[in-house]
Amino acid sequence: MAATLPTSRKRVVLLGATGSIGENTLRVIAAHPDRLELVGIAARQDWTKLAAIAQLHRVPHVGLFDESACLTAKGSGRFAPGTHFHAGMAGLVELAQLSDADIVLVAVVGTTALEPTLAAIAAQKTIALASKEILVLAGKFVMAAAKARNVQLLPVDSEHNAVFQCIEGHPQAGLRRILLTASGGAFRDWPVEKLAQVTPADALKHPNWAMGPKVTVDSATLANKGLELIEAQYLFGLKPEQCQAVLHPQSIVHCLVEYQDGAMLAQLCPPSMTFAIQHALLYPGRAPGVESPLDFTKLLSLDFRPIDLTRFPMLRLAQETMVAGGCAPAVFNAANEIAVAAFLAGQIPFLAIPQVVDSTLQQTNHLEPADLAAVLTCDAEARRVAAAVIAKL
Repeated sequence: MAATLPTSRKRVVLLGATGSIGENTLRVIAAHPDRLELVGIAARQDWTKLAAIAQLHRVPHVGLFDESACLTAKGSGRFAPGTHFHAGMAGLVELAQLSDADIVLVAVVGTTALEPTLAAIAAQKTIALASKEILVLAGKFVMAAAKARNVQLLPVDSEHNAVFQCIEGHPQAGLRRILLTASGGAFRDWPVEKLAQVTPADALKHPNWAMGPKVTVDSATLANKGLELIEAQYLFGLKPEQCQAVLHPQSIVHCLVEYQDGAMLAQLCPPSMTFAIQHALLYPGRAPGVESPLDFTKLLSLDFRPIDLTRFPMLRLAQETMVAGGCAPAVFNAANEIAVAAFLAGQIPFLAIPQVVDSTLQQTNHLEPADLAAVLTCDAEARRVAAAVIAKL
């Protein structure tokens, strides 16, 4: 039976239009002009790139988190007459609540995404979520807000999108565990003793994925997989022991979902974010993809390995924060952001990243936050402690 075509286009707001997720989202939107319409875009400060996007897609609403960049953009003459400009955090919130938007894709890096995501939920927009940090920081509050407003939250991370596809239609009680796959990053096959010599340039050479600097380093330490496990716990209502990871160098299988009877479901596709983005934007519809699917007329091998937690201590630390609960995941996330930034700036060696995070976790309070203000206070304190730890190294 043929699928029913949509009668109208979904109107999309894209927060984080100039990053790697944003670029792939634009490819998906361009491939489906009959199904998707871009009505709002935002970036931190790259207004020239936003201008090109706005011209190509005829976007009426443009936002810049950097208010001075927004002023420059407004006076540049590079945007079509009548373009609406939105500046600062207030501007991101305005975009997230646009009356003529159906779905808000949140691809803003870090904790900046929290306020506009909550604003979109309050406005009852469907959320396509690519910013894992906000669930790690405040998953309890974000999921509670979505439930209260009956808002659908569709995961855009390839692993979480894969889990979503594998569990849809299956009773929660039948689920035993999920396994998120990890490529192992740039150093999965390096001798352990060589890791002390890693440079930022080395860490930014991911074998499978094209991503931003911070996420690429996180893939090398497996902090990214740890953050994804924490996010999965909130997204799918799971216990820490139900969220596990396995090394899969090919990055073709994106998750394994095991049920109580021992049966496993897996989701497979090539390592491109366009597959997960398109699924979220077109859900529950399907359409031909932007990129070619897997070709089984060619030789294809799939390898899986257990993860050595002594080699990847960041994954161990993430798992410990899931068990500890409270503010521990938020501290892990904040300390990691500070440590990765210091590594990329040449201030600390690669192997010091888990040392900074571990020390910060030991020096901070992990009590259960009563509200979002308490979470943000915890986040700020973790960043202060992590910076102090780095200063002593």
